[in-house]
Amino acid sequence: MNHTSPAFMTVASGGQPPNYERIKEEYEVTDLGGSHGSTSVTTTVINMPREVAVPDHVVWSLFNTLFLNFCCLGFIAYAYSVKSRDRKMVGDVSGAQAYASTAKCLNISALVLSILLVVIIIITVVCIVLSVRRPYF
Repeated sequence: MNHTSPAFMTVASGGQPPNYERIKEEYEVTDLGGSHGSTSVTTTVINMPREVAVPDHVVWSLFNTLFLNFCCLGFIAYAYSVKSRDRKMVGDVSGAQAYASTAKCLNISALVLSILLVVIIIITVVCIVLSVRRPYF
C-alpha cells in the first residue's frame, strides 16, 4: 500500500515524490572587538518586553463570591481580580500584581473563614442533636 500523497507527484518526476535535501547555509561571524579591515561593524540591540504571566484569580474569586461569600470577602476579591485583569490588559504589570496579590489574600481569607464557619455549624448541629436525643435523669 502506497502512502504517498498524489499532490506531490508530478509528471516530470515520473510519479515519484520530490527529493528533499537539507540545505546547508554558511554564516559569517564578525568579531565585534576591533576592525579587521575597511568594513565597519554595526550592532543592533532590540529590547523585547518579557511576557509575565500574572494570575488574576478571577475564577477563584467568582467561586468564593457564589458559594463562600463570608462577610462579602468573595465579592471584594472578585472586584480586585477584575481590576487586576484590567491592569494586565493595559500593560501595567506591577499594578496587576498588586491587585492580584490583594485578591489572593482576600480569597484565602474568605475560604478559611467560610470553612471554619461550616465546621462550627456542623459541630453545633451535632451537639444539639445529641443533647436532644439523650434522656435526662
